[in-house]
Amino acid sequence: EVFAMALHVHGMSTRDTPRRHVCASRVCTSGRRHHARQLGSRRLLASRGALGDVSSLSFPSSSLSLSSSSSPSSLSSSSPSLSPSSSPRRWRSCVRASSVPSSSQCSESESESAPLSLPALELPGASLDEISIVYKFGGSSVANFERVVEVTDIICAFKENAPAVVVSAMGKTTNNLLAAGELAEAMCKNKARGSVTTDDIEELEPVATIRKLHEETCHKLGLDDDVAKDVDSLLRDLVGLLVGVALLGECSVRARDSLVSYGERMSSRIVAGALEARGVPAVALDAFRIGVTTNDEFGNAVVMYEETYEALGNALARRGGRKQVPIITGFLGKGQTTGAITTLGRGGSDLSATLIGAALRLPEVQVWKDVDGILSCDPRILDDASLACPVSMLTYDEATELSFYGATVLHPASMRPALDMADKCARGEKDCRPMNVRVKNSYNRDAEGTLITNTRDLTDTLLTSIVVKRGVTVLDILSTRMVGSYGFLSKAFDIFKQQEISVDMVATSECALSVTLDPAGIWSRDLFDEELENLRLALIDEGFRRVDVSKDRAIISLVCNAGRSSELLARVGRVLSDEGIRIIMSSQGASASNISFVVVEEQATEAARVLHNEFFEK
Repeated sequence: EVFAMALHVHGMSTRDTPRRHVCASRVCTSGRRHHARQLGSRRLLASRGALGDVSSLSFPSSSLSLSSSSSPSSLSSSSPSLSPSSSPRRWRSCVRASSVPSSSQCSESESESAPLSLPALELPGASLDEISIVYKFGGSSVANFERVVEVTDIICAFKENAPAVVVSAMGKTTNNLLAAGELAEAMCKNKARGSVTTDDIEELEPVATIRKLHEETCHKLGLDDDVAKDVDSLLRDLVGLLVGVALLGECSVRARDSLVSYGERMSSRIVAGALEARGVPAVALDAFRIGVTTNDEFGNAVVMYEETYEALGNALARRGGRKQVPIITGFLGKGQTTGAITTLGRGGSDLSATLIGAALRLPEVQVWKDVDGILSCDPRILDDASLACPVSMLTYDEATELSFYGATVLHPASMRPALDMADKCARGEKDCRPMNVRVKNSYNRDAEGTLITNTRDLTDTLLTSIVVKRGVTVLDILSTRMVGSYGFLSKAFDIFKQQEISVDMVATSECALSVTLDPAGIWSRDLFDEELENLRLALIDEGFRRVDVSKDRAIISLVCNAGRSSELLARVGRVLSDEGIRIIMSSQGASASNISFVVVEEQATEAARVLHNEFFEK
C-alpha cells in the first residue's frame, strides 16, 4: 500500500484525482495466520499538470511498469486478498526481510511485551447534556504511551465536567515529520528520477521513529483492531506523501501542511482509542472536517473566526445524541478557497482549544502543559530553575504580550477567541459569558496553574514576568525631512507593507525612527543578509538619509503594571547599569501591561537573570 503522491505537493486530496496502481504481494505465514503485505503496490495519484505522463515514472523495487491504460480492473487479479491482520506491527515486521520469512521470524516471541492492564474509567460529565469545558494537551503531555494513560486519567478525573479534548502530535512527532520532508526532498538530488521507493522512505530515521512511537503506543495500550488499522493507514499515507515529495524534489508549504497534519491525526485516534479501551465512549475528530476554517496562507493560516465559531458550534452540539468525549486535532484547519489542510503555526493547538471554547460559549478552557502554569521567567536561563515563580493570574492582554514576545507556553493568537467573548458580553449578546483560560501541568495535576481572565486587580503588582526574544534586528532610519514635516512615518511603513514585513517595537524622535524586526519570522535563514540589504536600499531610495542595520539583538519584555513605570524603570536602569548592560532602544506607553527594551543578544541572558533576582528572588 504505497502512494507516490505528487498531488499532495499541490494540496489535492486522493478523492480528487485519477488513480493508477499495480499490486504485488509477499505473504508470510505465522502459525495458522497469513500476514500479507503489498510491498510492490505503487499508487500514483497525480495531476498531469504536475507530472505530465505518469507512465514515465518507474519503481525499481517492484519491477513493475505503468501504462496509460492501467486501471484497477486490469491489475493482477491473481494476487491473494491482502487485508492486514489485527496486529499491524506484527504483520509489518514480517515484510522487512528480502525473501519470504519463516514462521519463526513472525513468531509471537518477537512481539513486544503484553499490553498494559488498566482499570476502567467512567464517562466524565455523564449527567450533563452538553459539553461544559475544553481540555487541551500538548505534545509533551501525550509524548508516549505512559503519558497517554495519564491523559486519559486526567480527562476522567473531574466528574463534574463534560469535556471536549484537543490534542497535539505526540512528543517530537512534528519535528520528525518536518525532518522527514527535508530528507525526502533531498532524495531527488541523490537518486535517479523515479527510483525512490517506499523502502527508501521507511528507512529514513525520522519516519522509523514516528512509526515505532505510534505502533508501540497502540500495542501497549491494547487499542482496538480498528484503531490500530486506522493509525497504520495514516502511517502508510504519510509514507506515500513522502514518496511523492521525493519524486518531485519539492515540499511546498502546502505539502508541508499536509505532511505535519499526520501527527495530530494519529494522536487523536490513539487518545480516543485509549479512552474506548478503558470503557469511556470517545470519538476522534479532525478539526478541518468539523469547521475550523482559515485563509489559504499555508504554514501560518489566519482563522476565519465567525465562520469557524458557527461551524464548530453546530458540529459539537450533542442535541440529545450519544454522550461521548470528542478528541479533536489541534493546530489544523481547512483553507477557505482551496479546501486543503492548513496549519495555524507552531503552538496552534492552543488556538484550536480557545476556538472551540468560544464556539460553545464555555466558561473555561484548560491548556495542559508540562510546567506549573506561566512562570516569572524561562527557568532554563536562570542559575536555579526552581527560582522561576508560577504566576497565579494574568489578563488576556498580559498573556498576549507574553506569548508575542517569546513565551512558549501559549500561542500568540490563542487569546483572540477569549477577547471576542469579552466583547460580545460587553455588547450584551444573548447566552454570552466571559471565557477564562487556565494553564495547568499534566505532570502535576494538583498544581494551581495560571488563570487568565479579562481583568484583574493590579494595585499590588509591579512586575509579573520577564520574557526574552532573541534573533532580533534593529533598523535605525534617519531623515532631515522629518523636522516640522509630516508623512515621514507613513512613507517608512508603506515600504514595510509593500515587502510584507511586520515590526515588533517602534521608537521615534523628531528626525529618526527605530524599529525591530524578527528576520526568522519573515525570510528564510539563508536570505537574511540579502533581504535586509534590499530593505535598506528601498528605504534609501524613498529619500531617507541613512539606514543603519544592527543584528544580533534581543528584546527584554517586562509584563508589568505600567502604571508604576517610574518605580519599575528606576530599578531596571540601576540593576542593568551595575552589570554594564546598555539599553539600545526602549518602548513604553503603547501598552498598559508591557515595557520592552533592546540589548545586545549576548547580554540578554544575564540581563534577565539580574532582573529576575532583583524583582523576584530578593
